[in-house]
Amino acid sequence: MITSIELIARSEAAGGALPLLTLDEFFVGNDAQDSLAPNQWEPDRPADARPELAEIHRRLRVLQEAPDVAWIRVQPHDDLVCRDGVVAEAVAVCTSATTREIERRVDHESLCADGVIEGFVYRVDRFTDLPDSPEGHRVVSLVWD
Repeated sequence: MITSIELIARSEAAGGALPLLTLDEFFVGNDAQDSLAPNQWEPDRPADARPELAEIHRRLRVLQEAPDVAWIRVQPHDDLVCRDGVVAEAVAVCTSATTREIERRVDHESLCADGVIEGFVYRVDRFTDLPDSPEGHRVVSLVWD
């Protein structure tokens, strides 16, 4: 799991752009349940409206193995980088599948996600460590907001 200190150092080295994080960088060793979809972990939300981090990770690993998915990256939240830990509200998926197909595969509703949108949650120039997109693929984002 990447630390906030490591993320800030990578961002500073890239002129302030946020690094897109691999699933391993974000999830492996991360036990902060509210590090992804932090708004879903507000105290007054019912337990069934709080997606478990391990389940999100499991579904994204399965999705990443699909032949029409080139890569998946976690998009750090630009306002929350300096907190004690790394926080994100979206995951980028480079795919040739439709947004509805990606929503169906991850069952976004059971993960309490708002859905899948075209592109990144921020302008692409706000990110670094962007992998190449194969021909016929585009980026969509699974979003929790």
